[in-house]
Amino acid sequence: MQENIQLDSVSLRILQELQRDARQTVQQIAERVGLSSTPCWKRIKDMESAGVIRGYTALVDRARVGLDLLVVVEANLSQHTEDLVRQFEAAVAATPEIVRCLSTTGQADYILTVMVPGIAEYERFLHGTLFKLPGVTHMRSSIVLKEVKAEVRLPVALAPEPATPARRASGRRAPAPGSPTG
Repeated sequence: MQENIQLDSVSLRILQELQRDARQTVQQIAERVGLSSTPCWKRIKDMESAGVIRGYTALVDRARVGLDLLVVVEANLSQHTEDLVRQFEAAVAATPEIVRCLSTTGQADYILTVMVPGIAEYERFLHGTLFKLPGVTHMRSSIVLKEVKAEVRLPVALAPEPATPARRASGRRAPAPGSPTG
């Protein structure tokens, strides 16, 4: 069941810790964010239930598993009917070599990220799969020479702070309890 959840600074720090190393124990995360284990565990479970945490995975070095070629592909569709878009997106989702697909504005309707072992495999993939995707009229491939940055961690520290009732009413932060104005 997915529900709405307010993420305060402690929950955001928990997310940062999980993204840094999801194999650490709840106790280790709790120590790093300044909580005891039980409230930390409850926050993690709440974020999982709310869909904030979608799952846990291992980061694999693509070159060490033989996926040496990374290609960015711009694709345009002949039409933008609901049926054709659904067919195209379903075909993309079912293609393991396409590891990312973004629907975009601008020159391309979609930007795809493709990983294959090498240029010969990409040529076969291009002719055997990409050119056959539903509704595609134009594709432009760019071979990636070097990944300058390939971050998978989200910058959750930049997430907006939730508004407290006093802050919502005045548009300002509520004074801290015990302060001269609070």
